[in-house]
Amino acid sequence: MRLTPRALCSAAQAAWRENFPLCGRDVARWFPGHMAKGLKKMQSSLKLVDCIIEVHDARIPLSGRNPLFQETLGLKPHLLVLNKMDLADLTEQQKIMQHLEGEGLKNVIFTNCVKDENVKQIIPMVTELIGRSHRYHRKENLEYCIMVIGVPNVGKSSLINSLRRQHLRKGKATRVSERPLMFLLDTPGVLAPRIESVETGLKLALCGTVLDHLVGEETMADYLLYTLNKHQRFGYVQHYGLGSACDNVERVLKSVAVKLGKTQKVKVLTGTGNVNIIQPNYPAAARDFLQTFRRGLLGSVMLDLDVLRGHPPAETLP
Repeated sequence: MRLTPRALCSAAQAAWRENFPLCGRDVARWFPGHMAKGLKKMQSSLKLVDCIIEVHDARIPLSGRNPLFQETLGLKPHLLVLNKMDLADLTEQQKIMQHLEGEGLKNVIFTNCVKDENVKQIIPMVTELIGRSHRYHRKENLEYCIMVIGVPNVGKSSLINSLRRQHLRKGKATRVSERPLMFLLDTPGVLAPRIESVETGLKLALCGTVLDHLVGEETMADYLLYTLNKHQRFGYVQHYGLGSACDNVERVLKSVAVKLGKTQKVKVLTGTGNVNIIQPNYPAAARDFLQTFRRGLLGSVMLDLDVLRGHPPAETLP
């Protein structure tokens, strides 16, 4: 969104928060422990697999991936698919690729599975990776088996359906290609058992990987507002008809609640008895703010710019 010259000048001069307050937030309770079973199931299926496709959110290409994937599944050829590229600001795409290559990830594709963007590149790349690898006891198998992995809600199923639309003209089955004959093995989303920092946890939450109510919608809305302002993404101003950009989440959510009619009656005890007053429904406003961001209506954003520019997430957990 482009602000008017006057509003842009005002926004540029505004004193945005330099850091987001992270103290006192317990990241451990955000992440369910049962996901270890999913990882064990993946390991037990490895002998049937020729290549691994890891799907991750393009808005957080440098953080939030499960390090156990590489540790436990690392012997197989590996392709990283950064999905939801339509929601990500990719002006620094080359630097992102260089950063990932420095971590040993040389095979990376950005995709938008909703519109099938770049999806056609996947089958040829997987075929090439398998052709360069030792298939060991699977050499006699003419078909290829691909395991699709990733943290929750990054678009693994969407990728499988998109591949089928591209190569078989239909969706929803395990076979995704006939030449070569290729099957995909879908897996449940598995988060890391230990998250590296509270800020990384908030990024994952904004992308829908962690259930909103575990973190708190208002906390997430505040972190989103902080991020948008910090990177001068002021699409929320026009979308909600605000007078100007603002760094106070309570004011923003109050305006959102009033505009959308998300208010509630609250009884207040006074000296003369109970009085009904109308108050903004802050949680409802926060949910709308978050969902609007997730639909891309506030403009593209890159949540990992701090990592890309050499500033690791604050408050690293011991």
